[in-house]
This record gives sequence, structure tokens and C-alpha cells, in this order.
Amino acid sequence: MRNLASTILTTIHLLRNSTLSAIRYRPTTLPRPVLRASMPIPFFGALFSSTPKTEKMYPVNKSDSEWQAQLSPTQFRILREKGTESPGSGTYDKHHPTAGTYNCAGCNAPLYTAQHKFKSGCGWPAFFDAVPGAVERHVDRAFGMSRTEIVCAKCGGHLGHVFKGEGYDTPTDERHCVNSVSLKFDKNDKVIDDTKKEGEGSKAEL
Repeated sequence: MRNLASTILTTIHLLRNSTLSAIRYRPTTLPRPVLRASMPIPFFGALFSSTPKTEKMYPVNKSDSEWQAQLSPTQFRILREKGTESPGSGTYDKHHPTAGTYNCAGCNAPLYTAQHKFKSGCGWPAFFDAVPGAVERHVDRAFGMSRTEIVCAKCGGHLGHVFKGEGYDTPTDERHCVNSVSLKFDKNDKVIDDTKKEGEGSKAEL
């Protein structure tokens, strides 16, 4: 009887310890179905998506499909996807007319005049200045660098980058390094012609 009582007490003790251990244990990780149900969907989107770009609305505003229908694949890659042509490959790299205007290849807005262009030897068309209000500047931190991107103020098309303080003998000591693909040359000086037309219109009103 004594052995039987001892065995019963030992069994009760073991069962009690097992029960207490089970009660004290709490899993530190929620089961997968509960975790999925309790977390909002935007939380997971923030984990795997990049920060969305804030697109500025320009006077000429088109969808990617509309731009692709209008531009060549190379023009779309550079103007709309901020690509870069190979140095020395551009049509206007060694193009130095005495008159005329370099317009945006996307929207035809006048950007630079022939008088703004200079020989830099960098492999891309170089301009020391732009038509007033025609070019916008943005900070570009791609590839771990901080540069100044230049875009067409009318359609937002990527032109290239601007560099300052390189020691060129120009009035501004700036070099607008522009992709030829982003430009379209017009032998007529559109800036001067447009100014004349506005002046003639004012005289006609008088």
C-alpha cells in the first residue's frame, strides 16, 4: 500500500509540473494566419515598394504611352527615363552654327540659342546659359552622387546636367551638358522671331 501511495503521489506531481509549464509558455510569434489577418495591407506594401515619385504637372503633360507613340525608343529612354547617350555620339556634339535655336525634342520649346553653345570637348553639346525660364534645375542623387539635373520647363523632358566652376572662359562659368537626343535644331532663331511677333502684335493693337 505504501508503494502504491508513493507511486500515485509521484504521478500527481509530474502531471502538476507539466500543466504549469504549459500554462507559463506563451509563443513569442503570432501564428502566420493571425499575423496576416491582423496587419493592414499598406504595411506590407511599405515593406516591399520603393518611395513613389512625386510627378510635377508641366504645361505639356502626356502619359508614357502617348510619349512612346511620339518619340523614338532612344528619345523616350533619354527624355522620359533620364538616360544618357554615349559621349561623342550625339548629332550636336560638334555642331556650332552661328545662328538658330536648339528646341526640346519632346515639345519643341526653345531651350538654347546658337550663341549659348561653346566647345567644351566633353563629348556632349555644351551651353553656358539657356533661354530665360526654359530650363528647370533639380537635385539628382542617383548613383550615390549629388548633381544638378536640367529638364525642359514646358514638358519636364530630361536634358542632362549642369556643372559649375570648371574654369571655362564663358560668361557664367557653367556647362549645361545636354544630350543631343533631347534637342532638335532649328536654323531660324525662334526666340528672336517670337519676340518680333509679340512686338508686331502690340503695334497692331495700338
